[in-house]
Amino acid sequence: MSGFSSAFLSETRAILERLDVDALESLAQGLATVRDAGGRLFILGVGGSAGHASHAVNDFRKLCRFEAYTPTDNASELTARVNDEGWDTCFAEWLAGSRLGPRDAVLVLSVGGGSREKNVSVNIVRALEVASARGAAIFGIVGRDGGFTRQVAHVCAVIPPLSPDRVTPHTEGICSVLLHLLVSHPALQSATAKWESVK
Repeated sequence: MSGFSSAFLSETRAILERLDVDALESLAQGLATVRDAGGRLFILGVGGSAGHASHAVNDFRKLCRFEAYTPTDNASELTARVNDEGWDTCFAEWLAGSRLGPRDAVLVLSVGGGSREKNVSVNIVRALEVASARGAAIFGIVGRDGGFTRQVAHVCAVIPPLSPDRVTPHTEGICSVLLHLLVSHPALQSATAKWESVK
C-alpha cells in the first residue's frame, strides 16, 4: 500500500513519455484552422470526460476565442433527449439540432473512443457518424486503442494503456494535461490566463 503513490506517478511519467507529440501538434494546428475559419467546436464526453468537456469549453472560449459547446452542460436538453430519443442518439441529435456543418469540428474525450461492437459509448459512435456525414472535422483525445474515434478522426491523440489495471484514471488524468496543453498552445491561446496576468 505504501508504494502505491510512487507507482502511480511512475506510471504517469511513463505514459507521458510515450505520447505522440506530433499528434498533439497536429491537433493544435487542426483546431486552430477550424477556429480561424469561423467554425465552432463541439466537445463530447461521458462520465469523467463530460466534466473535462465542460472545463474544456470554458478554456477554449475564454483563452482561445473559440465558439465551443458541449451537450452535457445542459442537463434539461440532455435528459429530455435521452428520455425521448434514447441514450445512443442523444449526442447525434444534439449535433443535428446545432446545425453541425463542414466548417465545424467535434472533439471527443473518451477512455475507449466508443465501440458499437462492445456496446460502450455508442452515443459517441453515432455522433461521429453524423459528423462524418456532414463533413465536420473530427478530433480525439482517447485511451486504450482509440476505438471508433481513432478510426474516423482526422487527428487523434491516444493515451497509451501502459497500466491495464488503471486505464481509466490515467487516461482521464492525462486528458486534463493535454487539454491544458492545447489551450496554452501558441497556435490557439489568444488571451492570458488570470494568474499569469497578475504581477
